[in-house]
Amino acid sequence: MLGIDKDRAFKAVNIALLTVSDTRSLENDKSGSTLQERILKAGHKVYDRFIVKDDIIKIKNILVELINNREVDVVITTGGTGITGRDLTPEVFNEILEKEIPGFGELFRWLSYKKIATSTIQSRAMAGVTKGTYLFSLPGSVGACKDAWDDILVHQLDYRHRPCNLVELMPRLREHEEDV
Repeated sequence: MLGIDKDRAFKAVNIALLTVSDTRSLENDKSGSTLQERILKAGHKVYDRFIVKDDIIKIKNILVELINNREVDVVITTGGTGITGRDLTPEVFNEILEKEIPGFGELFRWLSYKKIATSTIQSRAMAGVTKGTYLFSLPGSVGACKDAWDDILVHQLDYRHRPCNLVELMPRLREHEEDV
C-alpha cells in the first residue's frame, strides 16, 4: 500500500523550528511562518520557534539544547544552507549528527531541480538523527520550505504513511544507548 493507511491513528509529533539568519526576526520570518502554518495544519505541535544568528556556536548551542529536550521529536532549521561564507548550518549538523539521512537531501534537490533547474546545486539541505531527535536543515526561501514540507516531510512525519515513515521508527532511535 502506498499513501495513508486509514486503519492507523495519526500521531502528532513535537517540532521545534529554528530560523538561521542575521537579518530575520519573528515578525518578518516568512519561511518560519510558512513551516509553522503547515506543521499545525498537518496536526503536529510546534514546540517552540527560534531565530539564531549565522554563528556556529549559537546554532550548535540551541540545537544541542533542543536535542537534549526529550519533549522535542523533530527540529527543522531554515536558512544557512547555501554556499556563502555565512552559511554554516550544514557544518553544525555535521558536528552533531549521529546518523545522516542522505536520502533527504538527495530527494529535496531532485524535487527542487524540477522547479529551479541547476540552481539546486547551491542547496546543502540535509537531515539526520541525534539522540532520538530528527533534524532537518532546509534552505531559507519560502519556496524551498514549502517544497520540503509538502513533498517530503508531511508524509514522512505522518505515522499513517505507507509503506513506511520516520514516526514509526521513533521508539527505536535510541536503541544504541541501551548497549552502552
